[in-house]
Amino acid sequence: MGVLVVIAGAFYLTGGGGDDEARGGTKSPTPTAGTNQELPPGVKCSGDSCTGKDAENMGCSGDLVTTAETATVGTTVVEVRYSETCKAAWGRITQAAQGDEVQVSAGKAKQSGSITATGDTIAYTPMVAVKNAADAKACAILASGDQGCTE
Repeated sequence: MGVLVVIAGAFYLTGGGGDDEARGGTKSPTPTAGTNQELPPGVKCSGDSCTGKDAENMGCSGDLVTTAETATVGTTVVEVRYSETCKAAWGRITQAAQGDEVQVSAGKAKQSGSITATGDTIAYTPMVAVKNAADAKACAILASGDQGCTE
């Protein structure tokens, strides 16, 4: 009887005997930072997958965006817009005129947008992936020739 108790105890302590592969199972991988990140409903990208895409269409605007930097060129306001959730930034100009352009850059990545229609006063760039808002810079290039950037 004592032998059976020892065998049962050994079986219990070793997880049933044998390793996971011998039983046909596999061990679960240990999660690492940045994997299996759940995005909020409606958000369709994060980081590199956002580069070149429209912030509004990808669900990165609205309550998920902040204005990280602002500068004024003439009467035009240029901003770096940033979404922590999407890990992306984009440029925006307001109070602008037809022919004015906005650019955003982060490292080697660069995107631009412009006002092409008469009467429009706002333009956005597509997004660039950034680790934080300080990695992005936005510039306004006005049809008048004036230029200026955020710090």
